[in-house]
Amino acid sequence: MGCRDVHAATVLSFLCGIASVAGLFAGTLLPNWRKLRLITFNRNEKNLTVYTGLWVKCARYDGSSDCLMYDTTWYSSVDQLDLRVLQFALPLSILIAMGALLLCLIGMCNTAFGSSVPNIKLAKCLVNSAGCHLVAGLLFFLSGTVSLSPSIWVIFYNIHLNRKFEPVFTFDYAVYVTIASAGGLFMTSLLLCIWYCVCKSLPSPFWQPLYSHPPSMHTYSQPYSARSRLSAIEIDIPVVSHTT
Repeated sequence: MGCRDVHAATVLSFLCGIASVAGLFAGTLLPNWRKLRLITFNRNEKNLTVYTGLWVKCARYDGSSDCLMYDTTWYSSVDQLDLRVLQFALPLSILIAMGALLLCLIGMCNTAFGSSVPNIKLAKCLVNSAGCHLVAGLLFFLSGTVSLSPSIWVIFYNIHLNRKFEPVFTFDYAVYVTIASAGGLFMTSLLLCIWYCVCKSLPSPFWQPLYSHPPSMHTYSQPYSARSRLSAIEIDIPVVSHTT
């Protein structure tokens, strides 16, 4: 594995992260989290389906693509706890994942355009490729956890609503989109962590997340005694005194 070059694993993880963030964006904006189907036994009437999203609500007749009722103020009056939690969890997950993408991009740019010898000026900074990719992988994992947990909760909350009222509630495909995107974030995190674990066998400090001391000290030889290293002027010079 070409660890000191931009490797296919890091590029693939970056692309997978972009696709996962795009999926989270779609899941956040889609008005298809919960579906309420109202069936009528009147032949002159059509069945009505209410699509509930995180921000809007839409009611449609069967066979129609137009919304009979489109509520754009639904986000401020959400009365379902799982959707209210998702209103905070998904944007937070997107922000965390975007920060991870930025770190991953910085790591790849540092690998592609940086020197093969670690910079002594960066000895106390978390800007090396290994540190960027490792922290990015942890952030991707955190983002996936934040988005996956409330998305799965929607499925169980749907069962609760059907027991409490009538079996007319079903979860819609926005749940699948978000769960798949969270899985993509976990995959991205796994790729970055595997890449780091494989490459960390290289000589230090190339794959330390944080440089512990300047790189030049790794090859510095110390042939002298401790006294001679401390000071160059600690030499016993005889003093000659003249008596008159």
